[in-house]
Amino acid sequence: MTSIAIIEDDQTIAQMYRMKFESDGFLVGVAADGRSGVEMVSRHMPDIILLDLQMPEMNGVEALKRIRKLPGGQEIPVIVLTNLGQQEAPKDLAALGIESYIIKADLTPSQVVKQVKKTIGIPIEPQP
Repeated sequence: MTSIAIIEDDQTIAQMYRMKFESDGFLVGVAADGRSGVEMVSRHMPDIILLDLQMPEMNGVEALKRIRKLPGGQEIPVIVLTNLGQQEAPKDLAALGIESYIIKADLTPSQVVKQVKKTIGIPIEPQP
């Protein structure tokens, strides 16, 4: 089963994505801040990470820096899912190897699932 880590401090958004990914057959882990997100990733090494940037405890950039230092952490695809426009994003984000940058308000959860599947090579079934 494909696993995803959702690191997002807004619990309403995190649970919405959890339900959507679970209904699409993913094994989902959710962390409410960067520090617990790094711990979760180090224990479970998901197939992909959805990462918010603005969080308490540890922001998304610092969390990603720590994830990249974990054994195997360089290979995990990361999609940034945030409300910050790309021009407002930290400049060192690209150097940390993200797959894509999604603004939450721009895509529905179904579109985010499609983006995740495309990123990790899962075929996308056509909608009836």
